[in-house]
Amino acid sequence: MKHTISVLVENKFGVLARIAGLFSARGFNIDSLAVGPTEDPSVSRMTIVSRGDDKTLEQIKKQLNKLIDVIKVVDFKEGEFIDRELVLVRVAVSAKNRKEVLEVIGVSGARVANTGSNSVSIEAAGDEKSTIKLLELLEPFGILEVVRTGRIAMGMDERVLKADGKPEVNE
Repeated sequence: MKHTISVLVENKFGVLARIAGLFSARGFNIDSLAVGPTEDPSVSRMTIVSRGDDKTLEQIKKQLNKLIDVIKVVDFKEGEFIDRELVLVRVAVSAKNRKEVLEVIGVSGARVANTGSNSVSIEAAGDEKSTIKLLELLEPFGILEVVRTGRIAMGMDERVLKADGKPEVNE
């Protein structure tokens, strides 16, 4: 079972290495990892996707909470968060199929990022299912390269968890 974990951490040198090391040392795999600053420049948010049962997830959360630079750990439950990832795809094109590739791009909600004589680079943002669907649609044309950012996620309710752990309600 996939779990999406949001971790607020102090924006300091070595924090990412310590968290990745925690996963590695305990034999937990990271399927996706995205890190970026928050509205507070001293705090970063890590979105980590990992697989495991509920017992494994509890162990991961306990170990994360033991790290000194970790401020808050949130396990997002299915249906309680929105998530996106960015994907860049380079697809082979010819004079014969260029129009068809552009039609697939148009109906999928993606957009052309760059065109060449033999390829088209495409960018799309969406959830994992829409990314997989786009890749399936482009596969018959010949995918030359794929780059994905990994999942980023946030809760869907109006409460915002601030770095101090106190909820702030937006009205």
